[in-house]
Amino acid sequence: MVALSRTTPCIVIHMTVSVAIAGASGYAGGETLRLLLAHPEVEVGALTAHSNAGELVGRHHPHLRSVADRTFVATTAENLLGHDVVVLGLPHGASGTIAAELEAVGTGSATPLILDLGADHRLTDATDWAAFYGSEHAGSWPYGMPELLHSGESVASAQRGVLNDARRIAVPGCNVTAVTLGIQPGVAAGVVDPSDVVAVLSVGYSGAGKAMKPHLTAAEGIGSAAPYAVGGTHRHVPEIEQNLRLAAPSGAVPVRLSFTPVLVPMSRGILATTTAPLTPGVTPAQVRLAWEEAYAGEQFVQLLPEGQWPTTAATVGANTALVQVAIDQRAGRVVTICAIDNLVKGTAGAAVQSMNLALGLPEGLGLTTEGVAP
Repeated sequence: MVALSRTTPCIVIHMTVSVAIAGASGYAGGETLRLLLAHPEVEVGALTAHSNAGELVGRHHPHLRSVADRTFVATTAENLLGHDVVVLGLPHGASGTIAAELEAVGTGSATPLILDLGADHRLTDATDWAAFYGSEHAGSWPYGMPELLHSGESVASAQRGVLNDARRIAVPGCNVTAVTLGIQPGVAAGVVDPSDVVAVLSVGYSGAGKAMKPHLTAAEGIGSAAPYAVGGTHRHVPEIEQNLRLAAPSGAVPVRLSFTPVLVPMSRGILATTTAPLTPGVTPAQVRLAWEEAYAGEQFVQLLPEGQWPTTAATVGANTALVQVAIDQRAGRVVTICAIDNLVKGTAGAAVQSMNLALGLPEGLGLTTEGVAP
């Protein structure tokens, strides 16, 4: 295998990778399945579910016609072993258990590359995990955001190095992706004050999963915008702060985030508006340059031309994060807008990107930047 970066010339590698998906009946697992069905080097293996085991895939994902007659099997280590890659689309708290079982049952080359779509392995601080999730920390894995900036970087290269040849990958949270990609260039370049970051997100209902809850029904959701996890209680807060601390220059002030998500009546998408104080003496040209340099050459994170604003509609079905930055001179704050499809760039697309890097495949293989409109 050949590990590739953005600067590596295109190398065509032909390999067949077998992938099993645990929790394939859910939104995240189903979207990962959709992307992998179009991946030229992937053979889809076992599709597992818990309460839906024994049912046809087409009952839960009628849009996935090529696998509609497949049957979900039980989520066990035995059913997942024997594949090159295992994707865990499981509820928080469940991934750590099945990952440990896979490692216990599998030995040597039999242990697959594991990508966790849940939160179990994202946080590096066990105290943060206990405070926001209330259970034992399962440990941290390499973080599946290839575009994540590290302190001292103007472009994302270090994180790709982390993912090259990784055997365990924690895929980021969808809200985390939108906020991080929106504001991190300013934090890394020192043009914003990370001690006063404020993020307000409009979030589509698929981000809440398939659980049957009254406030997630059409009768409650259509025509209504509803805030949730208000007052710094959302579990993505420590993950965002963790990312921004990694990007911040050495000796920078502590990262502090106010984060408020709002459910809005759309099935997919996140529109994240993130602001932070402008560093004294920094010019508008320097602000724009920070974002231009951070995302120059990035395939999936695109800074829009000045005056054009991201919309969630432009990202539906695509692995793109569309970003814009402006300065509110009166308030003395930098304002960033980032739009993503929460199920693609926010979850499944990030998993496929990271999988490609870990396997030495071209990073964008099987992914598209073309959205679906209207």
